[in-house]
Amino acid sequence: MTSIMDSAVRGQPAVAPVEPPAAKRPRQLLPPSTTRRQQFLNGWLFIAVPVVLFIVFFAIPIVASLVLSLTDYAIIGDFDFVGLENYTRIFGDSFFWIALRNTAYYTALYVPLGIAVALGSALLLNRDVRAARIFRTLFYIPVVSSTVATASIWFWLLNPQYGIFNVVLGWFGINGPAWLYESTWAMPAIVVMSVWAGFGANMVIFLGGLQGVPRDLYEAARIDGANAWRQFRHITLPGISRVMFLVSTLQIIGAFQVFDQAFILTKGGPGNSTVTMVYYIFDRGFDSLEMGYASALSFVLFLIIMVFSLVNARINRVGEQ
Repeated sequence: MTSIMDSAVRGQPAVAPVEPPAAKRPRQLLPPSTTRRQQFLNGWLFIAVPVVLFIVFFAIPIVASLVLSLTDYAIIGDFDFVGLENYTRIFGDSFFWIALRNTAYYTALYVPLGIAVALGSALLLNRDVRAARIFRTLFYIPVVSSTVATASIWFWLLNPQYGIFNVVLGWFGINGPAWLYESTWAMPAIVVMSVWAGFGANMVIFLGGLQGVPRDLYEAARIDGANAWRQFRHITLPGISRVMFLVSTLQIIGAFQVFDQAFILTKGGPGNSTVTMVYYIFDRGFDSLEMGYASALSFVLFLIIMVFSLVNARINRVGEQ
């Protein structure tokens, strides 16, 4: 009381003493072992669904296919274990070598042509103008279109009598071939259709890679007098080397797995000129009911794709050095 009156006398405001707040009760923490256990369980709950999907739709089918490849299974009937007989049979199967040759021929045409068209389109559309955005959308439409619908359109375009390709060639006095009915032209026709139907996806990937190349490099190159080709060779290609590896690998895998186009357009003909590996596996498994042999062919195709993918990775690694 005295201190309050003294403060009033000195002209200072009187302030009543404030009692200290009651001490708060400390928050109880979980033991470290319980926290780690909770984190562990939460982590497994987050990945449980993808793990289950991976096991059910990927791991189990692979193991089942591997087991089937060692048997003589025809869907109707029992399993007959034959060991490696299906694999040794492959080397003496003339149709296997025909299918492998046709698939390699398709891959040799499709991969470089598909990359060239996709990269060329990306280079042309790598600019911020409204027309470029419209064409990006138009070029991507075939990617999301049904393969059956796309094949039906191309079946009409490639018709030897009234197809637009032969009509345009006729304007120049050229008799167009019977595209899908001649062994020489059937596979190139399928390649052209496949490139048209799928280059839009690779174009989008290339666009992402091109937009990641620093623009300062191009400005410095132009100041030094580098023309467009030198800029493309020394700036663009090295800048998208990783994207090129991704696209080329996807192209190789997709080329060796080609099936829809040959099945819809030519049924493997004419003269087995468009019988691909996957088409042959389908024929052995579902037409001839040789599921064991078809499974063995599938694993051989997997090994072939893996070898070509590793070779492509090696080539791209050497190119980056």
